[in-house]
Amino acid sequence: MDAATLTYDSLRFGEIEDFPETSEPVWILGKQFSALTEKDEILADVTSRLWFTYRKNFQPIGGTGPTSDTGWGCMLRCGQMILGQALICRHLGRDWRWSPGQRQRAEYISILNAFIDKKDSYYSIHQIAQMGVGEGKSIGQWYGPNTVAQVLKKLAVFDSWSRLAVHVAMDNTVVIEEIKRLCMPWLDFDRGACAVSEEPREMNGDLEGACALTGEETALWKPLVLLIPLRLGLSDINEAYIEPLKQCFMMPQSLGVIGGKPNSAHFFIGFVGDELIYLDPHTTQPAVDPTEDGQFPDDSYHCQHPPCRMHICELDPSIAAGFFCQTEDDFDDWCAQIRKVSNCRGLPMFELVDSQPSHLITADVLNLTPDFLDSDRLARFFDSEDEEFEILSL
Repeated sequence: MDAATLTYDSLRFGEIEDFPETSEPVWILGKQFSALTEKDEILADVTSRLWFTYRKNFQPIGGTGPTSDTGWGCMLRCGQMILGQALICRHLGRDWRWSPGQRQRAEYISILNAFIDKKDSYYSIHQIAQMGVGEGKSIGQWYGPNTVAQVLKKLAVFDSWSRLAVHVAMDNTVVIEEIKRLCMPWLDFDRGACAVSEEPREMNGDLEGACALTGEETALWKPLVLLIPLRLGLSDINEAYIEPLKQCFMMPQSLGVIGGKPNSAHFFIGFVGDELIYLDPHTTQPAVDPTEDGQFPDDSYHCQHPPCRMHICELDPSIAAGFFCQTEDDFDDWCAQIRKVSNCRGLPMFELVDSQPSHLITADVLNLTPDFLDSDRLARFFDSEDEEFEILSL
């Protein structure tokens, strides 16, 4: 058997009793559990996460491409899982639980349909693989965490139902002002946080921007999916980052972490002691087709086994951490927690700043397309032909 498929089905993990008997708390996506008294609750929570794995016998990608992603699609599937968790939080709430064998809520079916292995699903393997071509990845090529984050950001703009603001924070820096411009693009931050722009401004390019809204919609915060690609060491994770990484799983805004080992991606959802808890996409299942009424067998989209675990020191240092902020208050609370974590022991994994220095602006920060990078359009962007700035190549 191919080593890439040696996971739940082939290794036959034991029952929930195999979960460690420890008094240390179990943290899963911002929720704390006891391994001694809440094993059923732990399993129910893990089972309710969307589990996307290799699939076979789906429509050829691009019409003539592969019909299975076995051996190359693990990071793409992990990207689906972290975004799937964001959609669950967005439409159903973090405390939602999956009920096997029952007719599911319409919102849940809509979420799952967005990931079905068909070319017209928002976040299908087809869409991710084809969008990745623009990131320099050929179809069938393995992705890293940053690439899949960039692709998900581009695809989310077409999901008018969820209306997510997906931001990928680069250079280990999260800029608060950029995110608030993204999530509240109808506000004129140059005139004050509460001023509403009279005319729509082109902010963050086509992909991160949003159309100006009217009426009550202008008071809303566009739900934020924040993805932060990081490198926490050279070949191995720097132990100084271990505690800050654990703290990320303890935040209520946590969407988990995508990463794993070299060429073997996992979706990390929590930790217990010094072990990370994760869902593994490396098992191949047949593609699933919805029935005429839109329902379909969904058992294979939920891991009904105890989750996998690995020592945190085995983690490849290249990861992407994800967070979801439904409201502006959620984001402000997240910022306060990050600042608190930065003052604890260990090295901060990234920097949180209020605004980007005006003389140091990257094309990625602005999310500008190449045709936007000319002096006339940049001058209109800054509302001043005299503004001095530097566009840095990435």
